[in-house]
Amino acid sequence: QVQLAETGGGSVQVGDSLRLSCTASGSAFSIVAMGWYRQAPGKQRDLVALTSSAGRTTYGDSAEGRFTISMDSAKKTVYLQMDNLRPEDTAVYYCNSVHQITGVSWGQGIQVTVSS
Repeated sequence: QVQLAETGGGSVQVGDSLRLSCTASGSAFSIVAMGWYRQAPGKQRDLVALTSSAGRTTYGDSAEGRFTISMDSAKKTVYLQMDNLRPEDTAVYYCNSVHQITGVSWGQGIQVTVSS
């Protein structure tokens, strides 16, 4: 069973930066893609950014230009660098991985709070 360990969340001020990390373990199969989603109170879970082992990246509308996703395949770790944070970025951020054979897995989520 795949486990995803998320770190790096917290409470920051408007304009600050945070770097989220997520490390996958528990699977012998190759990672196809890893990414981040977020869910604010009362809202649906939305894509923040996704990157594949082939190097293709996709960003959600809210992340474009401010967030950068990267992946270290050897460490099975995905990073989300978030700059110029805004109050509307406040949400629980969930790590997501797609492995060959075992499919999609989710982390437990990590809180990011941005105060003005």
